[in-house]
Amino acid sequence: MSRLKMGKVQPAAYKAMNALDQYMENTSIDKRHYELIKIRASQINGCAYCVDMHTGDALNLGMEPRKLYLVGVWREAPNFFTEEEQLLLTITEEITLIHRQGLSEPLYQQALSLFGEEKTAQVIMAIITINAWNRIGVSLNMHPPQ
Repeated sequence: MSRLKMGKVQPAAYKAMNALDQYMENTSIDKRHYELIKIRASQINGCAYCVDMHTGDALNLGMEPRKLYLVGVWREAPNFFTEEEQLLLTITEEITLIHRQGLSEPLYQQALSLFGEEKTAQVIMAIITINAWNRIGVSLNMHPPQ
């Protein structure tokens, strides 16, 4: 059964989400890294629509397909991911799975050390943004187009 279209029913809210997404696209986060964040959070949240979309976006940015195949099991394939990417994926998991502990102090300190305060804040906002989109997609039972 088809569910409501958020953009039609709540256009102002949808526009605000799009504005946040546009803001995030213009931060200092590398576009490929932002796609990794979006893919990993979407995998955890079970948002097939977003996994499909952001995997395609990552491929369009020139990311290696083999790397994308391994995002869900990145800990078992560390040679495919840089130190920065591993940190981004770990932060994504901790914030997405916020009910466990949230962003741990050691990981937060590691992020500050590697990224600095400004980029750490951007990474946190990037994760919050995709988690919000995932909640829209999953709540409204959105599926990848055929």
